[in-house]
Amino acid sequence: MDLRKLFLKANNEPETNGLLPRSRHIVCKGCGRRTPVARVRREFFVCPSCGRYYTMRARRRILMLTDKRSFVELDRDLVSRNVLGFAEYDDKLAAAREKSREKEAVICGTATIEGHAACIFAMDSYFMMGSMGAVVGEKITRLFEYATEHHMPVVGVTVSGGARMQEGMISLMQMSKVSAAAARHGDAGNLYIVLLTDPTTGGVDASFAMQGDITLAEPGARVGFAGPRVIEKSLNQALPKDFQRAERVLACGFIDAIVPRDRQRTVIGNLLGLHEPAARKDGSDGRL
Repeated sequence: MDLRKLFLKANNEPETNGLLPRSRHIVCKGCGRRTPVARVRREFFVCPSCGRYYTMRARRRILMLTDKRSFVELDRDLVSRNVLGFAEYDDKLAAAREKSREKEAVICGTATIEGHAACIFAMDSYFMMGSMGAVVGEKITRLFEYATEHHMPVVGVTVSGGARMQEGMISLMQMSKVSAAAARHGDAGNLYIVLLTDPTTGGVDASFAMQGDITLAEPGARVGFAGPRVIEKSLNQALPKDFQRAERVLACGFIDAIVPRDRQRTVIGNLLGLHEPAARKDGSDGRL
C-alpha cells in the first residue's frame, strides 16, 4: 500500500483554526485574512500574512519531516478502552476518532529524514488534545524499545494537554513508563531529539518531552507544566506575557534551539547525520 496516498486520504481536508467548512481558504485567527489552502500548505501551515502557526495533524507533520514514502507505521491498531468505566469516556473516544481520523493521540513508526534512518512519533492535538493515556504511553514505549533494539535514534514531536484524566492513575503511570524506556534508549548510546510544539504541557512536559538529548521547539510554542491561569491564581500575581513561551524557555536554558517549520526537516536531518555512528554510514548495522 502506498502510505503517502493513505496519509493524503486521511488528511483530505485542510486542518487548522479558522477553516471554512468545505472551502478552499483558511481564515487566520491572528490577522483575520483569508489564504488559499494550497498556499498555506506551501508555507508549511504558517499564515503568510502574520506568521501565525496553524495547528497540524500528526500525519501531516510526519509527511513534512520525513523523506517521501519512507514512513512505515508501527502499532497502528492499538486503541484505548474505558477500563475504569469512566462516565462518557466511550463517547469522547468515538468523537476524538471521528475528529482526528486517527485511532489514538500518537502515531509511531520508522522513516528516513534527509536520508538518515530514525524512529519517529508525532502526537495529535485533534485527538483529545494529545492527552496521554495507556495506549499513548504503550505506543511510545514500544517505539523506544524498538529503537534501542535496532540502535536507532528517536525523533519525537510533542503536543499535549497532559495526562488523560479518564484513565486516572493508569494515565499517570505512563510518565514513568515512557521515561524509563527513553532512559534505557539513551543508556545504550542512542540519540533522542524532541520537537516541542504548541502546547506541550502537563505530564508529557514533566516526563519524556524534557528528556531529549537535543530539545527543539517551534516559535511561540507554549511549554510548561501547569497552565498560566492556574499559576496566577495560586500565586495571586500576574505573569509576564511571554511566560511559558518557547523563546522564554530557551532563555532559561530548557530548550537548545527554536526552529521554524520550513527548516525543521533540514535541521533534524543534519543533527541525525552528525550523530550517526560511522559504522552505519558505511552500510553496517550501526552498533555502537
